[in-house]
Amino acid sequence: MTLAEALNIVRNAPNEAGSFDVMLACGFTPLHLRTFLCAHLQQRLPQRLVRVGSGLYGDLPGTLERVSGDPVQALAIALEWSDLDPRLGYRSTGSWSEPAVRDALNVAAAALRQLASAIGRVPSHVRIAVSLPTLPLPPLFRTPGWQASGNELLLEHELSGFALELAGRRGLAVANRRCLEEESPPPRYHPKSDLSLGLPHTPAHADALAFTLARLLAPAAPKKGIVTDLDDTVWDGIVGEVGPDGVSWDLAGHHHLHALYQKLLAALSARGILVGVASKNDAAVVEKVFQRPDLVLPPDRVFPFEVHWDAKSRSVARILGAWNIAAEDVIFVDDSPMELAEVAEAHPGVRCVRFPKGDYQAGLAMLRELRDLCANEEVSEEDSLRLGSLRQGARFQRLVESGPAPESFLEQADATVTVDWHPAFGDSRALELVNKTNQFNLNGLRFAEADWQLRVAQPDTVLAVLSYEDKFGQLGRIMVIQGRRNGPLLEVDTWVMSCRAFARRIEYQCLRMLFARSRVSEIRFAFRPTPRNGPIQEFFTEILGQKPEGAFPMTNVQFEAKCPPLYHRVKECGSEA
Repeated sequence: MTLAEALNIVRNAPNEAGSFDVMLACGFTPLHLRTFLCAHLQQRLPQRLVRVGSGLYGDLPGTLERVSGDPVQALAIALEWSDLDPRLGYRSTGSWSEPAVRDALNVAAAALRQLASAIGRVPSHVRIAVSLPTLPLPPLFRTPGWQASGNELLLEHELSGFALELAGRRGLAVANRRCLEEESPPPRYHPKSDLSLGLPHTPAHADALAFTLARLLAPAAPKKGIVTDLDDTVWDGIVGEVGPDGVSWDLAGHHHLHALYQKLLAALSARGILVGVASKNDAAVVEKVFQRPDLVLPPDRVFPFEVHWDAKSRSVARILGAWNIAAEDVIFVDDSPMELAEVAEAHPGVRCVRFPKGDYQAGLAMLRELRDLCANEEVSEEDSLRLGSLRQGARFQRLVESGPAPESFLEQADATVTVDWHPAFGDSRALELVNKTNQFNLNGLRFAEADWQLRVAQPDTVLAVLSYEDKFGQLGRIMVIQGRRNGPLLEVDTWVMSCRAFARRIEYQCLRMLFARSRVSEIRFAFRPTPRNGPIQEFFTEILGQKPEGAFPMTNVQFEAKCPPLYHRVKECGSEA
């Protein structure tokens, strides 16, 4: 992005939108970095008006101290060496003698401790992104530049300890310096601009640094699943031609890229990412390959298997149905451009990625891309339960359709709903559900962490998180409802339920508990139709007798008249209303 393009994005931001306020803390002149940061955040948050403020030149600690009193949602900290001691930069006239260098290292270590303490006092709801020094140190060490100096290694050691301490704080992300160096090759330092104006970065590097900070402050929602081909992707070779023992993924056959791909899929599956197979093959032959003991991707980490001769697009459609997630949440990997094009045309939202058979450099880039698209800062208990709960859900659905009558089936499911009316402050699961759920979603609203924490901290707020389990297993925390009391009325602003919990009447039980808990006769829902929230629209239509078009009230009498029999055991925790 050029500076002119960044300025144009900032000028054309939506003035009527809710603001997203960011503080940029740095010791240098922030002009270019602030403009680029505002532009990149605006691109990532098109429905918000991004506003980026900054502190005084050379006073990074003071800027951090002032954040506590400023109503900001996010804080970007761009450290450079001179912030730790001016002698570590070029604008200082301080000595580079050996005693002065040793003193500068001591001052830098103390400055890092002071910064860590100041960051620790920033309110917990503020999202923080930190970039460590990105510019080269001046030639102040006595060793040649190609030899690591003990003093330089000591400085890096202090910096690593500082970064490690920060990385343990929830809601704080530290930029990966190696990744930034790859994306922003030298020259990154602009000596004339720095010495004349205090602007140390080249425009290209300021853009790259701003892009990195923006990704950390407004991370993209991770993908939820990967649908993969098998032949020449999971393994090398066409199994229908060479047989189950003829395909390979080993070093000896120069096919180790396939083993690395299997390792990544297995690791992502363990973190809660769904992995499914769409392959044009003989199912019995494929099953024999998945029985091989040397397979790196265990078959129990894959669900479902779509192995037949049908079109890949129809296989992907069935997998999306089994997972009950949208195309936009899924990646499709295949080695065939034709298959990728066919799936892309049928499912425009799916991210199609080509497996670069035989091209190791492109293959490693693909592995990183898949990791980045599916990355999540935290792995919750629900992530580890996801695959099992989907298998249970499929079994549940088959039994409902082919076994006893649904009513008796639900009655015998031995289901328990547990509702926590006051979940621990800072628990990320509620916000994760709100920001990831699309189908049973009251209005599709998404929240920055700061917005959500401020909302639920209001004294009149009602917040509940529901968990579910039955004889088929645990689903974990699958529903969030948030509202506020307004006299005799309860206004519900947010209501989401994981698609894994469909068909169990949990939404009815939630409303019954909400009416009883709140002791109100009417609830007003801030409903808004979206292209993807059809299931909640159908639920409301069933109760109201007509499809809602916007916000609406519902009385307890209306609800009970349409509520079917409920068989869950109910457990509640949290102080009384």
